[in-house]
Amino acid sequence: MGCGNLFFSALVTFSVALITYNIIISANAPLKQDFPGPSRHSSISVDPIIKMPLERSKASSKQKRLFHTAVTASDSVYNTWQCRIMYYWFKKFKDSPNSEMGGFTRILHSGNPDNFTDEIPTFVAQPLPAGMDQGYIVLNRPWAFVQWLQKADIKEDYILMAEPDHIIVKPIPNLSTDGLGAAFPFFYIEPKKYEKVLRKYFPEDKGRITRIDPIGNSPVIVGKESLKKIAPTWMNVSLAMKKDPETDKAFGWVLEMYAYAVSSALHGVGNILYKDFMIQPPWDKEVGNKFIIHYTYGCDYNLKGELTYGKIGEWRFDKRSFTQVPMPRNLPLPPPGVAESVDSPFWTRSQTLNDALTTMEGERIGVTLVKMVNEATANIPNWGS
Repeated sequence: MGCGNLFFSALVTFSVALITYNIIISANAPLKQDFPGPSRHSSISVDPIIKMPLERSKASSKQKRLFHTAVTASDSVYNTWQCRIMYYWFKKFKDSPNSEMGGFTRILHSGNPDNFTDEIPTFVAQPLPAGMDQGYIVLNRPWAFVQWLQKADIKEDYILMAEPDHIIVKPIPNLSTDGLGAAFPFFYIEPKKYEKVLRKYFPEDKGRITRIDPIGNSPVIVGKESLKKIAPTWMNVSLAMKKDPETDKAFGWVLEMYAYAVSSALHGVGNILYKDFMIQPPWDKEVGNKFIIHYTYGCDYNLKGELTYGKIGEWRFDKRSFTQVPMPRNLPLPPPGVAESVDSPFWTRSQTLNDALTTMEGERIGVTLVKMVNEATANIPNWGS
């Protein structure tokens, strides 16, 4: 028992010392404040939410700019079945034309290998010392990235930070360019609205609050060397935000996302805000040119095909229904509803034709999502184990 207590005390002491060291390094790291942000780049639209310039995304190049896909996860059943589906579709598209997808790593922040390290390339990271995350398990994400970036042999020069509940729907090119990261803009990340709070971590001498992009850490494609600088700051800012009651109350479950956005700005790494990076049903209505389906929201419909969000539908797809057991194979497809015709009862006279067509596209997304989940679960060996 005495040896166990001694080991635990040593672990906590080491972790606190390392975090303190990173705070000092982050505070004294040279910041490139003149680095152009997305709205100041001369060849990019002034609209802060843009599409990738076609002349760049389609530019011919003899050598691909490969990126490594990294997904942080716990060893919970909930995270594990999502990672297995995510990795299935990664492999399907990795070697396709237009893909610049390189290697893949699940960064497992449980501290121990699990039963799926042979199926999914895995790096085992240590969790934060007990109690340090204050029940906010997401704080383990930046700490896990710090460990991975320090210890892993990453061949690629770029990193895509993704999440277990991402399904890749087409080959992903390297969307970053000219030293800028490529990131999905989230409507609920609002630096201007929370300027007073954010100035605690991004003081006025660092520049305008608009230098903080409305992003989280995922999905983001960023240079590996840039991320090595950002990650320790991201960890320390996340911990500092969580310890501050005002910040914790203001940001809630997206606190770690704000911390990444702040840290990226502190190190002068701007981001192309690429709205076609991913889609989030049921609110987004068509796959179009998107690369990722993010199934974070529950999808509830009645049998007429009408969305019943906030109320459990007669048909539902919600990852949170499967926190203790894997999602089952052969899920039923969404009800036909408006996907069949604009003459569906869901299209009323008060709606325009465009509204009806948009709703139809939303149904098609549901079909695409469920079909992709079903294909993965049907083909992954020992599903449900």
